[in-house]
Amino acid sequence: MSLLPVSEALQRLESDGLVESKPRVGTRVRVLTAQDVREQYLVREALECQSARLFAEKASPRERRELACMAEHMDVLFNRSAAGDNDHELLYVANSYHFHLHLRIAECTGCNALRETIEKNHLLIFNWLLRVGPRSLPPRFHRELIKSISGSDTEVAEKAMREHIGYGLEEVLRGIERRVHGE
Repeated sequence: MSLLPVSEALQRLESDGLVESKPRVGTRVRVLTAQDVREQYLVREALECQSARLFAEKASPRERRELACMAEHMDVLFNRSAAGDNDHELLYVANSYHFHLHLRIAECTGCNALRETIEKNHLLIFNWLLRVGPRSLPPRFHRELIKSISGSDTEVAEKAMREHIGYGLEEVLRGIERRVHGE
């Protein structure tokens, strides 16, 4: 393999915030701070709240039903995890599905730029969720979110998404803290 593809891959990882390069030192995996996480979640909150507002305005009845089914499935996956089925594969499936649920909300807004930006933001957050994110959630967590954004009230939709993202931020920060203290 030539050095060019490796170099390009490292540049891409660096632009995604996953590695950092220092001249005459090298490249290493970027160690994230709680402040880094807060800042990414601040961006996520802005994007996802706009997505929720637009979903409340524009989603068709079929899309609202589809998201309700996805949310129910999402809650089942996390409820299985809460019941002690904590294997890494289940967590990967649950978090992957979570990623797709949020992307689907954005797709239903009809704004491709918003969907693409949310996707880029989620790729970084996805890795945190797998490593330090919540292993369980309140029983109807995603169903309640989708119920709130499926009405036509954009303020209710935004508030529900803001609370949803805030809960995720706090769980990731707690997970980082547990890791730092070796729990």
